[in-house]
Amino acid sequence: MPEVQSGQVTQLLQDWVGGDEKAFATLVPLVYQELRRLARRHLRSERPGHTLQSTALVNEAFVRLVGSEPGEVRDRAHFVAVASHVMRQVLVDYSRSRRARKRDGGQRVDFDLLLDLAIADDDQIEALNDALEALSALDERQGRVVEMKFFGGLTIPEITQVLGVSPATVERDWAVARLWLRRRIDTA
Repeated sequence: MPEVQSGQVTQLLQDWVGGDEKAFATLVPLVYQELRRLARRHLRSERPGHTLQSTALVNEAFVRLVGSEPGEVRDRAHFVAVASHVMRQVLVDYSRSRRARKRDGGQRVDFDLLLDLAIADDDQIEALNDALEALSALDERQGRVVEMKFFGGLTIPEITQVLGVSPATVERDWAVARLWLRRRIDTA
């Protein structure tokens, strides 16, 4: 980046920190290519076949920068360092989201939908019973939560009162138990 442009960038950054939102809009075209190069560098260290592209990474970084307080940005180099940090956070958030989708197969299992399904035969009843017994052997409280919620129709506050635990604990147990039972039944 030429020195004149670097001085202009520094001035625009100072204006932006001072509250001039138009300064940021003027700043973007001046640093965009440099940030794309930085994004490509970040993406080279990611797994092969990463679906996030450098343009999307830069755009997400800009969205986060605009949506936050500008903080104390001293000059162009400091701004690039801040943008680099934001890009890293975008990649970390993207990775966490991807791992979360992998853990639950990309969809949240709503075990409550099973309430509306008719169990067709004795094999399904036995499979559900076997799965619930296996779950209870691993975690008795989760087994009780499923029994009370699924079979007893109790609400989270009612289960909380019966078990003497917090609502967050009951909700966590219910979520884990639903996923565990779904996987166990699907593989049976």
